[in-house]
Amino acid sequence: MSDKKRDVPKDEIENIPAKEQPAEAEEAAAQEQKESVVQETCTEQEKLNQDLEKAKAEAAEYKDKWMRSVAEFDNFRKRNELTRRNAYLDGKADVIVKVLPVGDNLERALRTCDEQTKKGIEMVLRSFRQMLEAEGITEINPVGEEFDPTYCEAIMSEPAQEGVEAGYVKEVFLKGYKSGEKVIRFAQVKVTS
Repeated sequence: MSDKKRDVPKDEIENIPAKEQPAEAEEAAAQEQKESVVQETCTEQEKLNQDLEKAKAEAAEYKDKWMRSVAEFDNFRKRNELTRRNAYLDGKADVIVKVLPVGDNLERALRTCDEQTKKGIEMVLRSFRQMLEAEGITEINPVGEEFDPTYCEAIMSEPAQEGVEAGYVKEVFLKGYKSGEKVIRFAQVKVTS
């Protein structure tokens, strides 16, 4: 055999069996393998992108749930605080309502006692009023004002005299008291009609 390469026409190369075309077969196989790897990489990339989108959606959902939970807990805490504050104020108002008749009796006693006793009762009544003031309790004494059912309870009426308008408070039988804008006890009054 000679070491010379022989020139083979192109149509004969196509007819040469695969064993005789090893470089081309390897090249084709390598090309197929590259295409397969590229396709696998693309599908893996698509799968990863889908997983990423799914994870982002789950994260957004969890964040939304967390923020709602935080808001609900904050609202619960505020409601609870308001309930406690109102319970305290209501309890305080209940005690003060029970003490108010003591002040009423002291005022009645002041109108009917002698001069010596009057000084003592005035001192006790002054300290009683200071205690109410310290607790934020104010009197409702609407004499001469227009009747307001949010602060007063009309227990009597009297025909209006000439020059006096109807619907005004003529006399207070029992003082009312309020804490802020909340009425603790309505003033019992006589109203002109």
